[in-house]
Amino acid sequence: MTLYTDIPTRAEIDALWQVDAHAAASIYLETAPESSGEAERIAYKNGVREALTQLEGADKEDLAGLAEQLGVLEDEDSDEFWRHQARSLAVFATSTSLRSFRLPNRLTPVAVGGTRFFVKPLLRAVTFPQTAFVLALAQGSVRLLETVPDAAPREVRVPDMPTDVASAVGKSSIKDRAPVRRVQGTEGQKLRMAQFSRQVDGALREVLPGHGVPLVLAATEPLDSIFRAHCRYPDLVPHSVAGNPEGRGDGELVAEARTVLDGWYADRLEEEKRTFADRGRQGRTSTDVAELARFATRGAVDTLFVDIDARLPGEVDELGEVTFADSDSDTGYSGGVVGEIARRAWLSGARLLAVRHEDVPGGGDVAGVLRYAPT
Repeated sequence: MTLYTDIPTRAEIDALWQVDAHAAASIYLETAPESSGEAERIAYKNGVREALTQLEGADKEDLAGLAEQLGVLEDEDSDEFWRHQARSLAVFATSTSLRSFRLPNRLTPVAVGGTRFFVKPLLRAVTFPQTAFVLALAQGSVRLLETVPDAAPREVRVPDMPTDVASAVGKSSIKDRAPVRRVQGTEGQKLRMAQFSRQVDGALREVLPGHGVPLVLAATEPLDSIFRAHCRYPDLVPHSVAGNPEGRGDGELVAEARTVLDGWYADRLEEEKRTFADRGRQGRTSTDVAELARFATRGAVDTLFVDIDARLPGEVDELGEVTFADSDSDTGYSGGVVGEIARRAWLSGARLLAVRHEDVPGGGDVAGVLRYAPT
């Protein structure tokens, strides 16, 4: 079973959040990689109907164009698309555009019609991407595996990847006694491991994304430390799978890597919470929705915790003042007040952490670390 994923880049999220259309639809669905796709297609049709219902007062020409764009995925020719899914599907459409993302995260199904896209749940895939790579690195072998939850690992073919330390440096064995620029013995072996590591790193850069997807290392010392010293990939996880990866199956390595990854995510979240507490003692945090709307509008938010399922109806004006509403139908902002705060913070360069409700400091829908203490 394979998960087909499309993790959005920051530039793609920027583009989605800058859309301001007469009619826009955002649809999130639960999907399953083992499914034939028929159940997902039916759920999508229901989501389309719900989003269009929320837009009944919009211009008829805009609605017709939007329906036409959304209908592209309903067409019978899209069978191949529906058979190749991950855990969630996010679809964004206007009368002139259609964009979809297959996501490894399990997101709450929802259909939203408005003037802007409902982007906030998509950030979960950026905050905690459930897809990852595992590099099984040993002196005599190299494997790169791709892993996603509840699916078998897949070995990734890497062009120009060296097969072992000795052949990478043109030797029959790294234990030979010939001096390498007057360096031999243990120092010579480490030098060759460093050369090997640099070649592995160079080969990986041809297949790994630029950033955003974690790389978990499975290696023993001293190769573990040597590779880390030469690896340029920005999302190399700081903790490794223990033990020699040679002779261990892909499934075993990936299971241990996911444990490492889960622990790393938990550690990162706890560190973010500690930072929030520290900045709070400096007067540089807020958990008040109205305050954060103004701070986000002024570009004063450094880090924003957002409940990915929060829907707080209302609007935020040009100055950041909030007008709350009784229901989403009373406003034109998809995602409500929290979604608009997240949009403004993101577009001003803030880091956004899309988390579950219990992980938002203060127990509310949103919390922020500010770039400076308010005066």
